[in-house]
Amino acid sequence: MAGKEEPVPRADVDAALADLPDWRYLDGLVTVFKTPTAAGALALIAEVGRIAEEQNHHPDLEWRYNRVFLRYVSHDAGGQVTGRDLAAAAAVSAAASALEAEAQPARYPGA
Repeated sequence: MAGKEEPVPRADVDAALADLPDWRYLDGLVTVFKTPTAAGALALIAEVGRIAEEQNHHPDLEWRYNRVFLRYVSHDAGGQVTGRDLAAAAAVSAAASALEAEAQPARYPGA
């Protein structure tokens, strides 16, 4: 994990989400990406892994056939959203777009 960052105030998270339409706030930044095939989902997972290693910040991730469920929070900041989470979400959205994955944040459980 990268060095500790301060949590981003909730109002600022909400404002940042205006630029991150693929994501919702649900005790962290959450989304679901749907791909045409299971292989497409695995390609997205590989990209998420590459981004996680590059940024030294890793999401909670679940794979269900052609859907990838993601959640970003900073555990070292008490499970709050930090700038690292916002940067990671933006990078993952760009990777998902390049792979033609469809964002379905409303499909995240509890969203």
